[in-house]
Amino acid sequence: MKKYFFLKLNPPRASFMMDMTDEEKGIMFKHVAYWAPYVQDGTVLVLGPVADPKGGYGMAVIRVDTEEQLQQLIANDPANGLNNYEVHPMARVATKY
Repeated sequence: MKKYFFLKLNPPRASFMMDMTDEEKGIMFKHVAYWAPYVQDGTVLVLGPVADPKGGYGMAVIRVDTEEQLQQLIANDPANGLNNYEVHPMARVATKY
């Protein structure tokens, strides 16, 4: 049975989406490219930035077989470290997958 998780990618500062340095932009481009194959294969059900007026952040809903698989995906994300992840298990998910 698949396990589902809500991920929140917290940026290093509230203004991050508006004032990324060139180095930070490069990391975030790598972050998007890293997750793209997982969107295509259905591991990631939804992924994207959230324009919260208090400060934007990233979010994703992930579908994996094990928590270890999830932890490996997060560990290999180029943006992990610049940003930090909150991971929340989801008890139920309505999806066509």
